[in-house]
Amino acid sequence: MAGLINNLLILLLVFQNTCLGFKNPLSVFKRYKDTTRSLSSECLGNNRPVISLGLTDFALDIRMPGVTPKQSDTYLCMSLRLPVDEEAYVVDFRPQASMDTVHHMLLFGCNVPSSTENYWDCDEGICTDKSNILYAWARNAPPTRLPKGVGFKVGGETGSKYFVLQVHYGDVSAFRDKHKDCSGVTLHLTHQRQPLIAGMYLMMSVNTVIPPGEKVVDADIACHYQKYPMHLFAYRVHTHRLGKVVSGYRVRNGQWTLIGRQSPQLPQAFYPVEHPVDISFGDTLAARCVFTGEGRTTETHIGGTASDEMCNFYIMYYMEAKHAVSYMTCTQNINPDMFRNIPQEANIPIPVKSDMIMMTHGHHHEETKKTDDSSSLKQPKREEEEVLDQDFHIEEAVDWPGVNLKLGQVSGLALDPKNNLVIFHRGDHVWDRNSFDSSFVYQQRGLGPIEQNTILVIDPSNAEVLDSTGKNLFYLPHGLSIDKDGNYWVTDVALHQVFKLGVHDKEPLLILGRSLQPGSDKNHFCQPTDVAVDPVTGNIYVSDGYCNSRIVVFSPNGMFIMQWGEESSVGEAKPGQFRIPHSLTLVPEFGQLCVADRENGRIQCFRSETGEFTREIKHKLFGRELFAVSYIPGGLLFAVNGMPYPGDIEPVQGFMMNFSTGEIMDTFIPVRKNFEMPHDVVASEDKTVYVGDVHAKTVWKFTSTEKMEHRSVKKAGIEVQEIKAETVIEAKLKNKPVSTESPKKWEKHHMVEQASPGISFVLITTLLIIPIVVLLAIAVFIRWRKTRVYGADADHKLESSSGRILGRLQGKGSGGLNLGNFFASHKSYSRKGFDRLSTEGSDQEKDEDDGTDSEEEYSAPPPPPVSSSS
Repeated sequence: MAGLINNLLILLLVFQNTCLGFKNPLSVFKRYKDTTRSLSSECLGNNRPVISLGLTDFALDIRMPGVTPKQSDTYLCMSLRLPVDEEAYVVDFRPQASMDTVHHMLLFGCNVPSSTENYWDCDEGICTDKSNILYAWARNAPPTRLPKGVGFKVGGETGSKYFVLQVHYGDVSAFRDKHKDCSGVTLHLTHQRQPLIAGMYLMMSVNTVIPPGEKVVDADIACHYQKYPMHLFAYRVHTHRLGKVVSGYRVRNGQWTLIGRQSPQLPQAFYPVEHPVDISFGDTLAARCVFTGEGRTTETHIGGTASDEMCNFYIMYYMEAKHAVSYMTCTQNINPDMFRNIPQEANIPIPVKSDMIMMTHGHHHEETKKTDDSSSLKQPKREEEEVLDQDFHIEEAVDWPGVNLKLGQVSGLALDPKNNLVIFHRGDHVWDRNSFDSSFVYQQRGLGPIEQNTILVIDPSNAEVLDSTGKNLFYLPHGLSIDKDGNYWVTDVALHQVFKLGVHDKEPLLILGRSLQPGSDKNHFCQPTDVAVDPVTGNIYVSDGYCNSRIVVFSPNGMFIMQWGEESSVGEAKPGQFRIPHSLTLVPEFGQLCVADRENGRIQCFRSETGEFTREIKHKLFGRELFAVSYIPGGLLFAVNGMPYPGDIEPVQGFMMNFSTGEIMDTFIPVRKNFEMPHDVVASEDKTVYVGDVHAKTVWKFTSTEKMEHRSVKKAGIEVQEIKAETVIEAKLKNKPVSTESPKKWEKHHMVEQASPGISFVLITTLLIIPIVVLLAIAVFIRWRKTRVYGADADHKLESSSGRILGRLQGKGSGGLNLGNFFASHKSYSRKGFDRLSTEGSDQEKDEDDGTDSEEEYSAPPPPPVSSSS
């Protein structure tokens, strides 16, 4: 009996030791924080950067590895890789810094740090890829605290793999004793999924100009918010030396609610939002930076160097996890007139003491050097230098039903002032080799005009046809544009004309060109391809066309102003030369007009006022043809190319580009059907993209996502599709009916379910009790059997048997229960799902009986190889 009691005591001790490992992780972290030393001369944190806080939580100590800056205003960076591969959530920050030595710290998340050294000068850069600010600390500023249940998602397949710490050392005199600094931040991370995901919203001016000597200059930013609700809890402002005050607001039903207001000359940490502010579908986010040009002798522009300026308003927010968007930007002003009603406080500078201004930004010292030395200086790469950050990917909205609309050849797309999609198609007419003679005169007038409505207004969410017009007006529709008043501007290549149509007018408001008469003078066109209308001047730009190679400009009432362009010469095309100027897009922020020079496979941009050539954008990925181009405010350019020639490898696809640099940021192709001859592209401000195809007679919708990946996981016979992304701007759930419920309506039912921290503890404890109970039952059974068989000698044999069992559980040299080997034996279990099958390069969908498929648009034979027309 004594042996049985001993074994029961041993099992009890095992159970007790096991349970001690499941203490509340939050209490462990709290105790850890209370005992952590932050002495700048001791680098204890770097000796043990990862500290376990239980099964699901751990602390990550990110510290400078004992550095001694040599001069004031030094920026040093170091990186630390996330110690786990799976998803984790940062739920708390604790700064480990002294205001005597550190001016401010910034913590970034990224995948590729700029250096692999223990630490480096931040002049070399922070990250070589996209980086997000996760945390900011500055002297004399309150610490950033995440609300309960809120976390920044890191790791996994979509989150950041590295943390990069940037420390700004202000006054180097603090290091007279040559001590080593180990400042940094301690993170609390957990593997438990958080019900609320934190994110960053950046409002930024990109085109502000500050005249020299001007006393007050305002930079205003405003964007409509058209996503699921977000809740704001912190903000940060940033300008350079000329900034006086930065303010951010929510505008709802004409009412301005303050998010935050601060002097950019104060420590630029994240400050808490004093009163809770939520942002809902339909709200407007607005911000104003107040500058002064006093003391400057030249114009000051937005830029990343010391002599430039910036106007940034960062908002830290959280959203419900299933709708979370981790990063959003606003770089435009959608309604300048609304700022007449901005609260007066936004125009009043905040007084700042001189000792608080000293080296707030780290640009002042550099600016002095640049003033004294006219030679070019390598400027540090700070976190605000990038005007365009890409944290999203363009993918087809696979649940959008518009792809199944019954259309003719889709030639033109546009968005009306209500952001509805407008489609221009050819009904039952087609463009083939019999459409025109050698003089470009239309040969199928006997068919009469198209009897169907050629202009369709489509609801962008559910593809419902809201309106239609254009019946019995056109023969071969081509280009479509919509002006700021909602008027339709279209071209007809058969009629050789350009039309202005009111939304509800049956007759055109303006007609340019002569009906069915090709020509090349001021009054004639030859197969005009597209039209664009300047939102400020009202001037009309026409790309003309298949048999002319020019851009023609007219006044708002149709009077000829000027033209430019000529046919491409043999060999390399020169600036201003065209081989089918096929598509137009205006770039109002830069006063430019960009042209898709189709057969030259490039984009050419010109000053819209003068026609002066400014730049060419050309990439090998374009192939030999580039069909259409579309610009959206904020600096993004979208385009589609043509099918590759035989022997070429460049696929037909869509492109997203940085307008400022011309670089390709992303490419995209559809999942349903395939691109055959994508003919036009149009994009909205929220990066929703539509592509129309003349051969496939289809329109696709693409949306921006946070590097979205789908996977299907089968569990217990139930197929579950997970959307692995930090952001899904538009949900794409397979085999699920499309919901037309708007985020605003959804908000009425919005409830945040807090995850109970005790569930995992109870579950794990229960699972551990089960094998212990089984062991007890086995021990009792053995005891009973041994007693019957061996009598008095049973105690000794039971003790030996129990020891072997416990030995196997404990492992060699272990003083407690070791479950590591048990779980390691199940490594074959994988949580990975099935990747979506690639559709790139799959067969085109063509009707083999339709002889017009390959030549639905036909132009005069260009120099070989002969290209298809559209």
